[in-house]
Amino acid sequence: MAWLSMLFFVIAAITAVALTGHGFGRLADRGIRRSGLPVILGSLASLAGAAAVALYALGLLGVIGAIMTAQDGGTDSAPPQSCRTPGWWERHEQGIEIVDWSVSYVPLGFVCETSDGGSYDNGDVPGYVNPAALGLALTAAGCAVGSGYATELRTRKREARQEGQ
Repeated sequence: MAWLSMLFFVIAAITAVALTGHGFGRLADRGIRRSGLPVILGSLASLAGAAAVALYALGLLGVIGAIMTAQDGGTDSAPPQSCRTPGWWERHEQGIEIVDWSVSYVPLGFVCETSDGGSYDNGDVPGYVNPAALGLALTAAGCAVGSGYATELRTRKREARQEGQ
């Protein structure tokens, strides 16, 4: 599980760098003032996508740390230390034990499962990561759609001018 999460982290980091380079590269080709609306919107889509992926990678670091702590065997490894959040001892005294853990990739989180059938997130992923990554991903998608629409309008206008001549 830890290796898979580390692989996701490396892929996310490479993707964020690539999207950042693409976004700034498109703007640098002609400059911001000489670029048209489709280029600016496409660049904003790449940069917002890069920020979303980078935030996801940041949250993934918290999950990787929790996984590595939970998989560490030996003395004092049951229940997993990653699941020992405030209030776990009180639940233990009431007979509710921590029986397992899992990783949720969407939304990102480390989930501890209890003997009463419940589960809870241990909080290793900061609370702002999932909503901010979703917001940036939606912004990227909106800018990409807007860029395509602006390109389509520009093409139709150019074709209408050519037919009129």
